[in-house]
Amino acid sequence: MSLINFTNLDFDQIKQSLKDYLQDNSTFKDYDFEGSNLSTILDVLAYNTYITSYNANMVSNEVFIDSATLRENVVALARNIGYLPRSKKSSRTTINFFADVSSISPNPANLTLKAGPVASSAGRFGGQSFIFSIPEDKTVPVVDGEATFRDLEIFEGSFLTQRFVYSSRNPNSKIILPNSGIDLDTLVVKVRPSVNSSIVIKYEKHDNLFDKDTGNVINGNSNVYFVQEAPSEQYELIFGDGIFGKALEDGNVIDVSFITTSGSEANGVNSFKFSGNLQFTRNAVNINVTSGISLIIPNLSSSGGENIESIESVRKFAPQIYATQNRALSANDFEVLIPNKIYPETESISVFGGEDLVPPQFGKVFISIKPRNGDFVPNLIKQNIKRDLKKYSVAGIVPEILDLKYLFIETNTKVYYNTNLAPSASFVGTKVQKNITRYSESTDLNRYGARFKYSKFLKIIDQSHESVTSNITTIEMRRDLRLGISETAEYSIDFGNQFHISSMSGFNIRTSAFRVSNINTDVFLYDVPNSDGKKGQIGLFSVNAGTSTPIIQRRNIGVINYESGRITLDPINIVSGKTKDNVQIMEISVAPESNDVIGLQDLYLQLDSSIVDTVVDEISSGIDPSGSNYTVTTSYSNRNIIR
Repeated sequence: MSLINFTNLDFDQIKQSLKDYLQDNSTFKDYDFEGSNLSTILDVLAYNTYITSYNANMVSNEVFIDSATLRENVVALARNIGYLPRSKKSSRTTINFFADVSSISPNPANLTLKAGPVASSAGRFGGQSFIFSIPEDKTVPVVDGEATFRDLEIFEGSFLTQRFVYSSRNPNSKIILPNSGIDLDTLVVKVRPSVNSSIVIKYEKHDNLFDKDTGNVINGNSNVYFVQEAPSEQYELIFGDGIFGKALEDGNVIDVSFITTSGSEANGVNSFKFSGNLQFTRNAVNINVTSGISLIIPNLSSSGGENIESIESVRKFAPQIYATQNRALSANDFEVLIPNKIYPETESISVFGGEDLVPPQFGKVFISIKPRNGDFVPNLIKQNIKRDLKKYSVAGIVPEILDLKYLFIETNTKVYYNTNLAPSASFVGTKVQKNITRYSESTDLNRYGARFKYSKFLKIIDQSHESVTSNITTIEMRRDLRLGISETAEYSIDFGNQFHISSMSGFNIRTSAFRVSNINTDVFLYDVPNSDGKKGQIGLFSVNAGTSTPIIQRRNIGVINYESGRITLDPINIVSGKTKDNVQIMEISVAPESNDVIGLQDLYLQLDSSIVDTVVDEISSGIDPSGSNYTVTTSYSNRNIIR
């Protein structure tokens, strides 16, 4: 008697297994299994087995974080290792405005901006209007008839409050905030002994049993609360039990305020109008100020808005956060904590210790961040990241946040194609360029530690269309050196990859034109390798417009290290360069020793430009079967000495 395969989850396979089992039984040997009655019974059995197997399989999947599909199960499994998924994050910015109260006599001593709405987007942004709020009152003094609100941080979203009364008769009742879309960073929890009490105690949110300020274990008198995600993307507040955190008592009133946000939809708002509530108190009476309020000036466009953490992200980061134990000691710890706990708008991050620099800077850790929106992290965000890192980093380690440094890859491709399989050269060129663009946007690039894979790039071109027979591709690396105009300064730029020396006579690097003091013509950098081919000297030259012959202007103005891929210029006064994004730069390009290029340390790898030329493959096209007139292309980059 054969055994049934219980691993099958297909209805027809289950039914066939049941049929095979019965046919092997002598009692049912002569039965017609396609008959209506017995076939119906088999259908019922197969259906029941299918449902049971499916449910058992789903249950098995849902007990592991890697295979669970329901958000509540993924969140519950992450909670077991102390991980709280990121909430929605409000888009935020800082604003400046003032209120003129000189007409009020006598002038109030101060003005208070009440918690709640402060400003709204001027006009419709992205098809809708957004409200920006503050989670707590902000009070400033009145000086010479004016109250100035400077660098006030505002959060996109609606300001809401909830009140709960604790009852000891039902100690197991849960305090669940009924709203979704809450930004936990804006959560404010205050507790009063009773409804009529004027005593208000502000509680602090904790994500572990250690005090954020002292580092000591919290005790039974600590005014703290904890948060965990509840079903439907809501949040539950958990208070202490008298051992870890102060326990609630019968009749305690819990006032909770927060901001519910639209997340990433409000990123980019840069124009606002005032919609807040300004007050001052006189003779125990609150008086509103509705006039004399200036225009709101934002310091930056709103940014930082994020949607609630996806279950895929929870699967990825929960085990990693557990491994860090909420401590930033190694570079990997910083790489996990910053995008998950501090700055979720991080697209890619690179962290390395100061001991890896030349010369080394001990006691420092250097952090470079590529945000999802834009090329640079605003200074305000940098300050917030460094402030928040203090909760995780140990004493003696100083975090430094570096601006983004791009390492660009430039490609030049000759594509050979069969004219019998393509309507035109432009058709082939478009297909190839489309594939290159798709690769340039992939995760192979566009991140720290990325690698440009030369063989993969060639394959992508060859597979662009059936007409492509081969390609010859050369590559160069480029970095843009930001210049300090009309000031004597040293410059150092690192490519992180070894340079290729095509000629020991020099001119292995190419730069865009720039000007220096005391030379009244455009100049360029050139290199001359030493005899060992490891290092060399940097000089300046100009170009004879008529003959393109280089004219040496200055020698030995810097050094080049071909092995480490670093160029260093001695103090030099550059008075102009190439303008790019309103910044004066010098473009420097060089051929890499290896066609596989890696974005090391703080270099963000990106494919910047790709030149594609199509060439008829006369042999495969049947134009010249003998190959007598076949056009060949060099595998080496051109020898132009300037960009």
